[in-house]
Amino acid sequence: MHDRAGPRRGTARHRPVPPAQHPSEAIALITLDLHPIFRNNRDIDLAMRETLFRAARTGVDVVEIIPGKGTGQLKKRVLAFLGQKHIRKLYVRVETDATNAGRVLVHLR
Repeated sequence: MHDRAGPRRGTARHRPVPPAQHPSEAIALITLDLHPIFRNNRDIDLAMRETLFRAARTGVDVVEIIPGKGTGQLKKRVLAFLGQKHIRKLYVRVETDATNAGRVLVHLR
């Protein structure tokens, strides 16, 4: 049972990631986990849009989106969302993790 009314949205966490080279240049990372909302297409789009725009506004370097492994349908939906013209303006590149099929990294401008 949830404390608030309405469907549960994806969980986004903001955490700094220590870089491999220089400790003074920490990379800011926001993680969006889509597991709690994978059945509701509107909530998925809204959660991704809110997270990407918030990350761009606050100067975050990377957004980690976790669609999960599953059948790959949610990952395809995430990549299609990221391919939209107005969303592509927000990032430099999208990286699908070769070692973890359930994770997509979006490197922002």
